[in-house]
Amino acid sequence: MHFLGYVAAEINKKSKLYGVGKLQNIRKKINNLSRLSSNQLFDQRTVFEEWGWHYGGRKELQFNLGVEGNFLRYGVAFSLECSQSLPSIEILPPKIALFNEYLNEYCEDFSDLRMWHYEGDGRSTEYMPSSIPQERVREGVFIFLGGRLEKNKIDYDLILETFDRLLPIYLFTEGVNPRAAIKEKLFDFRFSAGCTKKLSVTSGLLTQKELDIRLRHNDYQINLYRELSNIYGEENVGTEIYANGLSIDLVVKQGENYWFYEIKTASTARACIRQALGQVLEYSYWPGHQRAAKLVVVGSTVASAEEIKYIEYLRETFGLPLEYQAITH
Repeated sequence: MHFLGYVAAEINKKSKLYGVGKLQNIRKKINNLSRLSSNQLFDQRTVFEEWGWHYGGRKELQFNLGVEGNFLRYGVAFSLECSQSLPSIEILPPKIALFNEYLNEYCEDFSDLRMWHYEGDGRSTEYMPSSIPQERVREGVFIFLGGRLEKNKIDYDLILETFDRLLPIYLFTEGVNPRAAIKEKLFDFRFSAGCTKKLSVTSGLLTQKELDIRLRHNDYQINLYRELSNIYGEENVGTEIYANGLSIDLVVKQGENYWFYEIKTASTARACIRQALGQVLEYSYWPGHQRAAKLVVVGSTVASAEEIKYIEYLRETFGLPLEYQAITH
């Protein structure tokens, strides 16, 4: 068995513990199929020596694997190359439009990942996740969003965690609101202890401005995870907890109660509160979501007297369990 075939087989084995392991059953429901042509995420019929995609993925946003020199790429992709199973690309532009719509709203959730594309003149450099421009939607183009690992340092849990993070985009491009998937019990709030692995440094291909926000966010998240784990125990602290298609930066479990933490990197507590407030309210109060006992906005600077007064006003006037916390460096 070639390298990528082995990787795909291992992912299939471990995927049973992840949401993406249900992908073929999800596809069956979405497409009203009477039976499954494959019950595995990756099928030997669509995995080759240098690349592979989930079975049925030629006409969809595909979960994709590929070998690039000494690296394995993993993520999602649109392949606009026509073939026997995709005689025309006309089915894909509407899905690309939905992909763009989703990324426009939730781009920040994926900015530790990278995008790149391949067309006639070769592979592009890597760039931050962003909308796919109209001029790139043409036959022969391959567009990828994801991460990569050294071939001799494969982390299957990281790959599957990333696939789970990307699953809501897949659902959205297939015309399914990820939040509506609550009915299928795909995205119910599920607490999981531990700290998701993310980049702290990356290549110099990106501008400093592009690097700054996400890499600082990742560092703050790791520091906060360690700080809270020391206080409440590692078994009670988790990062990137998914709740009905949304990702909460960090959650602390206290008995039957949960505390939600949202991290922002703005230079003032006021700006951090402004950026985080809508998100933490949606995490806790959207119909069907897990209600939080505490909502904590985390920033890099200590709150001023006025900023503290503002938090107190929101708490007392609207009954919000809102707090602000400065990250400990």
